[in-house]
Order: sequence, then structure tokens, then C-alpha cells
Amino acid sequence: MAHIKGTRRKKLKKRLSELLHSNYVRFGIILPLFFLFTVYTAYFYERNRSIYSIADSYWYFLFAFITGVVRFSPVTFWGRAITLLSSVVRICLYGTILAKVSSVFINFQNQRDKGLTKLKNLNKHFLLCGWKPGMEDILQAVLNANVDLTPDQIVLINEAPSEQIAQIRSNPYFKEINYIAGDFSNEDVLQKALVNSAERALIISDQSKGGTQLEIDSRAVLAVLAIKNLNPSIYVAAEIYDSKFESHLNLAHCDEIILTTEYEHNLLATASSGKGFSNVIRALIGSESSSGVSIEPIPAKYYGKTYGEFAAECNYDPTKKSLLIGLLLNTGNFLRRRRDAIREAHKNPSVESVIDNLLKVKTLKSNEPMLLPDESTPLRRGMKAIFVKEREARKDETTDNQKPV
Repeated sequence: MAHIKGTRRKKLKKRLSELLHSNYVRFGIILPLFFLFTVYTAYFYERNRSIYSIADSYWYFLFAFITGVVRFSPVTFWGRAITLLSSVVRICLYGTILAKVSSVFINFQNQRDKGLTKLKNLNKHFLLCGWKPGMEDILQAVLNANVDLTPDQIVLINEAPSEQIAQIRSNPYFKEINYIAGDFSNEDVLQKALVNSAERALIISDQSKGGTQLEIDSRAVLAVLAIKNLNPSIYVAAEIYDSKFESHLNLAHCDEIILTTEYEHNLLATASSGKGFSNVIRALIGSESSSGVSIEPIPAKYYGKTYGEFAAECNYDPTKKSLLIGLLLNTGNFLRRRRDAIREAHKNPSVESVIDNLLKVKTLKSNEPMLLPDESTPLRRGMKAIFVKEREARKDETTDNQKPV
């Protein structure tokens, strides 16, 4: 017991010693003492000349210390000397305070530019995790594909050199983009990016740290697990090289999986036929094309009706410049689909049917396309329509000199 008390005393003495040796404590002691010294010294030499009471002396020097304006005219040498000394100290003090405040703001701005500070006041934003060459083109493509998305709603999370981020932000079109530095599979880094309130996340094959394709894909899987753990309702799309990681992403409830290598191989294979498939695909998904594939929600009034009835009404007016070509099944976030399935299952009085419906939810494939389905296919919740139509212009369309070159 005595040993514990001795240890506590040592800690207390150490803290008191550190406190007394602090510059702030010294400043807090010296400044009031100096103020009292100037007040009483000036009163002693200027009494019944320019200062007639100690209260007047306090007021004059307090007013001079705050505003820099001297309200009395000292007549003695020492009165003038102490007034001049007070003015010099005040100027030095204000300069020190201004430098300190400026240093704090500059440091905060530097930390923010380097992506080391936590973001604030963001909701339903877009997380872009990872880094690869041509990042400006990727950002521009993301903005073109999401007409309601603005640069200030995008948060970059990567470990790229700060010079690369500064180069992107130097473009006026991207200056409002947010940035968090760090490993996007780390939960602390994701918390800084406010992943809990984010709406969507895109994980691209990260090449900022180098490494093999196996390491890059493994990092993507870890990132999906971390993001879904922090925000189960977020929509996550991930890019991987090797298809063997697809099952891991499905287990992590990744909503959309991009198999880059497989797409490249299929594109090369179709091009080898000499029929122009690659140009058709480019026209459907390319950002420079005036028309392309569009995924749109099906109005609730068509639920329970057939695909044929919906298609007949959609394709009735040729002036719309759109053509319905299929359905996208099991769309949206996995958690929401499960909630909808549970809600629908509870409407069924049969316990066996409820269990079967819940088991089917786990085996559903997210965002499964069904091109040119049978006209008798019933429409239900979780489906979206696939159109080929004219592209919409961005709401915040800028002039050519604002867009990236």
C-alpha cells in the first residue's frame, strides 16, 4: 500500500513539474505580473499629473493593452518609458498570438490536403477506394455515369503520393474532391471517410503500393469486408483480376463484381471475329457515346404485370429514343433485399414456405441480367429495366476549359 502511495506521489510531482515548466503556464503568470508592474509604476510616477487614481491607471493600461490606444499623456520620463515598454510588449504579444493562430490554421490545411483529417458534414457520398494510372479519366467517367453526383460528394481513399492528389485537385473541375490518405481496408481510415453515412463505394484495383495481382485482389476483399462490417446498407462494387476471389466477395455480400481480366479476354475474343463487336460494346458503355445502356427502376404500378405488357408500353412511343432490352434481377443492396424477402415471407401463412423463401435469398445472384426475357415473365420488386437510350446531360455541365484535359 505504501508503495502504491509513493508511486502516486511521484506521478503527481512529475505532472506538476511538467505543468510548471509549460510555456503557457509561464506566460499566464508573467503577463499578469507585468501588467500589474506597469499599472503601479505608471501610477507612482504619474500620480496627480496625468493619472489621478489607481483605478484610472488600471483602466488606461487595460484599454491601451487591448486596443493599442493610450488615453493619457505621461509627463515624466519613467511614465513615458513604462508606457512605451507596455506598447512594445503588446505588439510582440499580438504578433506571437497571430503567428500561433496562423500556424494552427496552416497546419490544419496541410493535414487536410494530405488526407490526414476526418471529414465532416458528408452524407450519402461516394467512396472511391484505390489508385491506378489515369485516375482523372476514371473520376470523369464516374461523374459522367452518375449525373446527380458532384465532385464534392466524392471521397478518394488511397495511399498514392500527395503530389498525385495535388495534381488532380489543381484542375478546377476536381478541386472540391475530398481525400483521405491510408489503407482503404483499414477500419480507422474508413471511419475518417465517414463510411457509416456513405451511399456507394467503388473499389478499384489498387496500384499505389505495387504488389502482385494476388495481393491487390486480397486487399479488395478485405476492403469489402471492412466496409460492409461498418455499413451493411452501403452498395459496394469491387474490381478484381482473378475470378477465384469472386466467391469470397459473394460471401462478403459485395453487390457488384468487376472481373477486369475476364472482360479484357472476352473483348479480345469478340474482336477476333472481325464483326465489330468491340465497337458496339464501346458505343454501349463508352462515356463519349451519345447513347448507351441505361438501368432504370420499374414503376411500382407494373409490379405483378408481365414483361410483355411493360415492354409494349415502353416501346410504344418512338420519340422517346429508348428501347427496352431486358431486366436486371436482384438489384440493390443485399441487406435491403433480405429485409424485403423477410417482409414478403411473413405474409405467407405456411412456415415451410417462409423458410424456403429465406433460403432462396442467400442463393440469389446480385444484379443478374436477363436479356430479352419471355414476355410472360412477371415483374416484381428488386427488378430494374435495361434500356438502350440517349444519354442524359449532367446537371452541373461545365465549360470545356473547366473539364480535365
